[in-house]
Amino acid sequence: MNTKVSPVIDLSRKKDGTNDLAAFTRDVAEGLNRKQKHLPSRYFYDGKGSRLFQQIMDLPEYYLTRSEFEVLTENREAMAAQFSREGYFHLIDLGAGDALKTKILLHELARQQCAFDYVPVDISGDAMQQLTESLHTDLPQVRVEAVVGEYFTALEWLQENKSERKVLLFLGSNIGNFEELESIAFLKEVRSYLQPGDRLLMGIDLRKNPDTILAAYNDKAGVTAAFNLNLLHRINRELGGNFNVDQFYHYAMYNPGEGVMRSFLVSKTDQEVFIRETGQKFHFEAWEAIHTENSHKYSLPQVAELGETCGFQIETVFYDGQKRFADVLFTVR
Repeated sequence: MNTKVSPVIDLSRKKDGTNDLAAFTRDVAEGLNRKQKHLPSRYFYDGKGSRLFQQIMDLPEYYLTRSEFEVLTENREAMAAQFSREGYFHLIDLGAGDALKTKILLHELARQQCAFDYVPVDISGDAMQQLTESLHTDLPQVRVEAVVGEYFTALEWLQENKSERKVLLFLGSNIGNFEELESIAFLKEVRSYLQPGDRLLMGIDLRKNPDTILAAYNDKAGVTAAFNLNLLHRINRELGGNFNVDQFYHYAMYNPGEGVMRSFLVSKTDQEVFIRETGQKFHFEAWEAIHTENSHKYSLPQVAELGETCGFQIETVFYDGQKRFADVLFTVR
């Protein structure tokens, strides 16, 4: 049993000397200079954005979080047994955040007295410190070694310092935010840090009634719209932008042929925006759109093909009751 809180391992210092503000500035300038304007969805999550997303997860239309909670709750015993079948392992949680869903598995692994340690990974140092402290109180028997940093920086560190078997968690349908080639590149790089017999549990939002999907990203209360528009407020606050946010609106569309949910911010009028940190002005035509997010929905054959392409093989598919969502357990080939 742990007698003191383990220190958080901070790998967030960038090797090239840049900082988060510089990266934000670069990405905004690059995205707004494209023919099809684009802002990366990872910048949604400042303090206000994170609070808005918490509200989104509680919305009646937003089935994703409830569905994955159901998957993990109903299948936790089987998951824990499969993770621990070959003995001791590191449970590595990519993008852990507050680990609310992962705690379902942690409690079950502890109940079954499985031999493991927990390695949450997140870019937020505050989140990792808070998680470490809460787990020290709630699950003192679980050894926690939190890592602050980007996914691959953390995986490289783990490869150098942890030789035992690994089980990776990539929950919450985050893989859906990648384009097809990006998802392949991401999973191939993940695979490069793993050994045959290691496992990956990945959340997948499945194809379903298009109206159900669209409603989840365009709720009646307008919380998702506020979440999307907050990205412009963040640029104003942090980069010295002068966006008139009232002159933009949130637009969401789902293409059932491609299985892709897309979100945009649309300019209501012809306007010009200056962003101090970039030193540039950006012109918007009336009804010109900024693309902010993709969310890909998968069929099970697509999931299997993606895994095979990247060096993984499906071991078990865990569904919610309506088969809206799946946590897919892959083994490394």
